[in-house]
Amino acid sequence: MKKIMMSFAFISVFIFLLVGCTTEGKGELTRMDMFIENQGDTHIQDKDTLDLLENLSEQVKWEPNKVPSMAREAEVKAIFFYEVEKNMPERLYEYEIWFNEDAGTATIISNDEKEGYGELDKDNAKALKNILFK
Repeated sequence: MKKIMMSFAFISVFIFLLVGCTTEGKGELTRMDMFIENQGDTHIQDKDTLDLLENLSEQVKWEPNKVPSMAREAEVKAIFFYEVEKNMPERLYEYEIWFNEDAGTATIISNDEKEGYGELDKDNAKALKNILFK
């Protein structure tokens, strides 16, 4: 009987740890650092702006495992800081962003293998550009 109780306790603790350690999504966006060619570094920590950026990032049409070669350097290099758990290190996601003047869209390459290569449509690309180049 003691072995059964011990086994049950072990399995219960294992299940609680397994469920407790899994997270859905990236977490909460807490800040964004970016480098814009000829403008230098910029940091965004304003909650409203971060919410807009998070909403725009959800509109990107991602193609995982696709890494195109680009003819020019990225116009914006951004690092998104996501807090998954309080008092734990943030997760960093790096993005390179190109704005396609002719089509009005934006091309984005992520260091997250679940995302990879993505594009933003004309309206969302314009909104992103307005936020980044204030």
